[in-house]
Amino acid sequence: MIGDRRVDVLIVGAGPAGLAAAARLADGQVARVEVLDREQQAGGVPRHCAHGGYGRWSRPLTGPAYARLLVTAAERAGAVVRTGVTALDWAGPLSLHTVGPGGPETIRARAVVLATGARERPRSARLVPGTRPAGVLTTGELQQAVHLHGQHIGERAVVVGAEDVSYAAAATVRAAGAVVVAMLTDLPRARTTPTRAADARLRQGIPLLTGATVTELLGHARLSGVRVRHRDGRTAVLPCDTVVFTGDFVPDHELARRGGLTLDTGTLGPAVDGSLRASRPGVFAVGSVLHPVESAATAAREGAHVAGAVLETLAGAEHPQGVPLSVAPPLRWIVPNRVTPAESGLPYVLRTTAPLTRPLLQVSQDGRTLHSQRLARALPYRPLVLSARWTHMVDPEGGPVRVTLGDR
Repeated sequence: MIGDRRVDVLIVGAGPAGLAAAARLADGQVARVEVLDREQQAGGVPRHCAHGGYGRWSRPLTGPAYARLLVTAAERAGAVVRTGVTALDWAGPLSLHTVGPGGPETIRARAVVLATGARERPRSARLVPGTRPAGVLTTGELQQAVHLHGQHIGERAVVVGAEDVSYAAAATVRAAGAVVVAMLTDLPRARTTPTRAADARLRQGIPLLTGATVTELLGHARLSGVRVRHRDGRTAVLPCDTVVFTGDFVPDHELARRGGLTLDTGTLGPAVDGSLRASRPGVFAVGSVLHPVESAATAAREGAHVAGAVLETLAGAEHPQGVPLSVAPPLRWIVPNRVTPAESGLPYVLRTTAPLTRPLLQVSQDGRTLHSQRLARALPYRPLVLSARWTHMVDPEGGPVRVTLGDR
């Protein structure tokens, strides 16, 4: 028998964004705040990231400690956190069909917050040919196997990718007692800090192959190697029993898509305004489902921020859809991607596809400059931050707002 319950706010996803939103809303005297997560433990990605750097700079925490802190804060505030529960589909504008240990259930809410996060594209989505042997992982699968379950992953691993998450994967491989045979990327250089790249190459002895692509997986019951093609056409086989595909994140937007929410063409996540309202009234989106993938601190900040807009909605306030916000190359995307004049001060996050020195970041509408600032540098693997101080100048009846990044 399908149950039917009502809550005030239903949050889908118990990562940093969802938990921060839950804590702030429950602190704001919302009586029934419920958080769902399909995993068996709440906390999101940090719970299987054993490295430090989470939390405040004055009190750095490991990922698992940070996850426990967020879960405790949400529950102490009065939110209900339910794990092992999957949101299957929409049952109405603000209702969801779910299934969990107690069976199927329909949950109806006055507001819904999507905090479903992002995922790395696996081997199948990257169209890497070959057999289907054991030993093929993504970073998340690797970290869960090692840090949550203490599993043996193999002896020799190849890490595909050369960005921050790739180096975290290499550290996890080493923590599991395996050797990193090589890291490889189809790019001309690593997308991480020079210090981190040099440390892996020189101190840890991990070769970095640039301009290289995995073209085939070898082996049957267990991976025996990967075939690699270099940019000049040369091919080689790297013997290994494990390969870890890293990066290439996409938003986990299935629920948003099935609900008919407007998706941003740049991020592929839900389009939102500065208060993180989605295109359907009463529905909000926060965290890595909006911009795969930024830091846990960014996700938690958005979770805390969205609580204010949710409280306004529960109080009956209405808000305009806002003006579309778009970017021009070399910028890839911007979040939020709609703007309402004089809205609250959540900063905008952007990404570029090309490294630039001293570029000019400019915001304009209908040929009128609303804001401009000179940046020291723009890098493809680092977020750019744009303040919201200019939003009061936006004409709500005007054309789209455009953000550009260039030499002048």
